[in-house]
Amino acid sequence: MRIGELASRTGVSVRSLRYYEEQGLLRSTRSRSGQRHYLESDVDRVRFLQRLYAAGLSSRAIAELLPCADAPSEAHSDAALARMAAERDRLSAQIAELRRARDELDELMDLARAFRAQLSAAVPSPAG
Repeated sequence: MRIGELASRTGVSVRSLRYYEEQGLLRSTRSRSGQRHYLESDVDRVRFLQRLYAAGLSSRAIAELLPCADAPSEAHSDAALARMAAERDRLSAQIAELRRARDELDELMDLARAFRAQLSAAVPSPAG
């Protein structure tokens, strides 16, 4: 199938499919005129890639996980699980940092509200 059909069937842009190829995550064959052609199994592969991206993984991390899907073995499975655990730890650290930043912002907002209330109390009313 051509790139447009793969894009249509997976809900992924043609640009993304080209990017996946550039990153070595997806392969195609080329016709004599240079058009990309994909296998039926690439529909499932693209959907799998989309799940990995949705889980917050980078292209580099995904590339490290693909041997588990492409050539299943205990060693590849162990490596994939270790990589996913590392990615989960990275995401957990980001979540903790975002929570800290949100809490800091909440404190700043409380200070701003208190300051605003003081301004309102200090300004005489225009009625006279």
